[in-house]
Amino acid sequence: MLIRPLVRGLHPYVPGEQPKIKGLIKLNTNENPYPPSPKVLAATRAAVDARLRLYPNPTAQLLRDKLARLHHCRPENIIVSNGSDEVLAMAVRAFAEPVVGQASRLSRAGESPALRSSKSHVQFFTPSYSLYPVLADIHGASRNAVPLSSDFTFPSLAEMKRAGKWDFRAALTLVTTPNAPSGRGYSTAQLEELCRVQKGVVLLDEAYVDFARENAMALALKYPHVLVARTFSKAYSLCFQRVGYCVGHPELIAALHKIRDSYNVNGLGQVAALATLDDLPHYRANFRQIITTREQLSRDLAALGFQVFPSQTNFILARPPKYPAEAWLQRLRERKILVRWFSDPLVRDYLRITIGTPEEAAALVKAAKAIL
Repeated sequence: MLIRPLVRGLHPYVPGEQPKIKGLIKLNTNENPYPPSPKVLAATRAAVDARLRLYPNPTAQLLRDKLARLHHCRPENIIVSNGSDEVLAMAVRAFAEPVVGQASRLSRAGESPALRSSKSHVQFFTPSYSLYPVLADIHGASRNAVPLSSDFTFPSLAEMKRAGKWDFRAALTLVTTPNAPSGRGYSTAQLEELCRVQKGVVLLDEAYVDFARENAMALALKYPHVLVARTFSKAYSLCFQRVGYCVGHPELIAALHKIRDSYNVNGLGQVAALATLDDLPHYRANFRQIITTREQLSRDLAALGFQVFPSQTNFILARPPKYPAEAWLQRLRERKILVRWFSDPLVRDYLRITIGTPEEAAALVKAAKAIL
């Protein structure tokens, strides 16, 4: 066979459905319903010139400099990536040993089987971002998926110790904060308590943090084993450009630089991200509008009998009434509204609904009333 056995057995990440017909209301992939600011659009258009024949800056140095000023750190604390997904993939490759690599070192003196196992563990809560297990499988690392509480809240350290499933020596621990797909926010105090006791690298995935009450960026600058990943996609309307970044101790960031692809962030993406950082008040107004729409939609759906979890993201997780969630997915699609449904047993009874414009939210509520 030409294909490695590991690759033959992989189950790839499945993204949200992309529209195939016009006129759909797209509430299934957590995109920002508002376009980039006029200043960002102008800067990107102005960069479509003879530069297109040249390679971009290989380390996105200007963007790293500006992000360092924003987060009160040094450029050496930052790596820019092809979306924050690339950061996640690099972290798995940099910090977790493949299981095959572990087996070849079984005879190493003084190293217990439990410690060897921990070095290959990519650990995460479940449900969370469904890319995490895919990245672990691609690398040949072992997964340690630990269930969240039944209401998707963060379990206490005491609960995790009693359950005995959490590995406090895992090579890499990935925490989506706020959580996806539940939308639950986690306090910085909770996250710091976890970071303090973990022996391996902890990566706090803050893709949705601009819609939350707290962020944990300070932990990446306080602890040498903690990283915080962010993206320009969700909050800053740049999904099309694929720009993310990671903040942490220079030693960890240097390790990620060693394995990133050359010229990993395209030049137009760097231009757009730089212009975004020059127009943050515009985006903060968008955040406030999305949060207002989120709270109103949550109230409207709850009034129709939906069980809606509190959210600190640009989406909500809701258990619909009367019909199974998968049936709701189909009935809404028939009304040209796309939402997200997951077959995972932990969340198969729920719909994940992106917060669109107030008009899109009103159309969803109208469709829900018609379905009921």
